[in-house]
Amino acid sequence: MINRILIVGYGSIGKRHLRVARELMPLADIRILRHQTTDENPEYANGCFSSIEDVIRFNPQVAVIANPASFHIETALALVVLGTHLLIEKPLSASLIGVKELIAICKERQVYLFTGYNLRFLPSLQRFKLLVDEGVVGRVLSVRCEMGQYLPSWRPDRDYRQTVSAKHELGGGVLLELSHELDYLRWIFGEICWISAMISRQSGLEINVEDTAHLTVGFNPSSDGRQLIGAIDLDFIRHDTTRICTAIGEKGSLRWNGLTGEVLLYKAGASNWDKLFQYSSNRDESYIAEWQNFIDCVVGDKSPFISGEDGLEVLKIIEGAKRSSELGGVIFELSDLRAYEVGS
Repeated sequence: MINRILIVGYGSIGKRHLRVARELMPLADIRILRHQTTDENPEYANGCFSSIEDVIRFNPQVAVIANPASFHIETALALVVLGTHLLIEKPLSASLIGVKELIAICKERQVYLFTGYNLRFLPSLQRFKLLVDEGVVGRVLSVRCEMGQYLPSWRPDRDYRQTVSAKHELGGGVLLELSHELDYLRWIFGEICWISAMISRQSGLEINVEDTAHLTVGFNPSSDGRQLIGAIDLDFIRHDTTRICTAIGEKGSLRWNGLTGEVLLYKAGASNWDKLFQYSSNRDESYIAEWQNFIDCVVGDKSPFISGEDGLEVLKIIEGAKRSSELGGVIFELSDLRAYEVGS
């Protein structure tokens, strides 16, 4: 039984995890760790902590780390020594520093480490992957991925300038904040081995991070030496909110629309798209599935669907993109990330 749960951070995502945890485990003692001292007792919680000393005394069995990404590793290292199983919200961290060490300590202490890329639990994305794997469009020849939303309208109840997304020091910017795309692309199409990127702040938004990233990536070659190439566009500037992935194949094109939950097929020789699948999830549904996998691992010794290693691979792609952009968009081989080997 899971009786003691800690939620680190009480922003929008922390509140969602709190609500989901309470729904799944109505009798558990759930506490919030906040950086500000407060007498408030949030709905669904049994109380709040403001110090790590309080957390140590509480000794949580599981924890969700949902504070800003730049504090993820520090927080996780403090909890893993307690034997606390960890679900770290995406991205796993704001950089590669300390990530290798965290993964090693979790393995040593037999602690489960999840990375919170919850889009993988969407039925529509799972169906898209299944159809790609089944070869509905034959060999995939090219991949196009777009994700964009105007940052001020993303969280309309908050000043966008004060959000994590807008601040470099908190792990903001499109590469980290929209890294779901990087995770599901490697899940569906295989590991990425090189990247060419141009990253910039194109808009007049009052932020100190990149609002636009144009990436070209090469996936690991197949056994016959052919290499799949993908194009990824991420931004905080478009007013027509978009989340689309298209696999262009020998027998047609397959498209996933993350906003509508549709999977569409355009067959070779056709004149229109056919809808193969649609499932419009509510916003909590994928988080509930994520939590259920987390619980199954902790209680039933299952394997994490999205591991700490998965989170690390995404961070390596992001670091490669930054280095490529700094060099003017040249192709950067991810195997050249020697800094990862020394943890810096």
